[in-house]
Amino acid sequence: MELLLSTFVVLLVVIDPIGLAPIFVGLTRNQDKEQQRRQAWRGTLLAAFILLAFFFTGDALLRLLHIGLPAFRIAGGILLFLLAIDMIFARRSGLRSTTVREQHEAAGKPDVSVFPLAFPLIAGPGALTTVLLMANSWTDAFEFVGMLVLLVLVLGMALVSLLSAPYIMRLLGETGANVVSRLLGLVLAALAVQFVLDGIKTSFPALG
Repeated sequence: MELLLSTFVVLLVVIDPIGLAPIFVGLTRNQDKEQQRRQAWRGTLLAAFILLAFFFTGDALLRLLHIGLPAFRIAGGILLFLLAIDMIFARRSGLRSTTVREQHEAAGKPDVSVFPLAFPLIAGPGALTTVLLMANSWTDAFEFVGMLVLLVLVLGMALVSLLSAPYIMRLLGETGANVVSRLLGLVLAALAVQFVLDGIKTSFPALG
């Protein structure tokens, strides 16, 4: 149960449904509600396909690349820690948002559902890393099904956030959304450090 709880928290933080709202509003400000709704659905479904593909093939992928789980835990923990720093300082980097050039490219596109919504905003590096870690963490059928349910649940929350983006922005504003992201970033930083410590302990049992 503890594994499922920590998995839910990490997924919630790295996908950051509330943080998606201001970005989506900015990307689709010149579009009508029907276009926004259609792109929210399409982007979320595509992101779900990407993340589920990584979840089901993650173990095979790591074995194909000859990457041990401890090494990936350490690397993933470092990546998630960098992501947490971005969240704490409300900074938009390529880890959890689009770069300046990508923003310019997206601004001229009538459909942002594939890029940058599905990738990298929803199924970004942090989310993909988390899903790969999930794929190698479950030990029984209950945890396997639980992780799938949690992934679908968080993606559902992201979809609701995208569909309700204008209302969320009226309620929270940019500052409110950043406050929520900062709080979640602190939690993610602690979990990321734990990933690194777990990876080190597994690699060097004497340190445990």
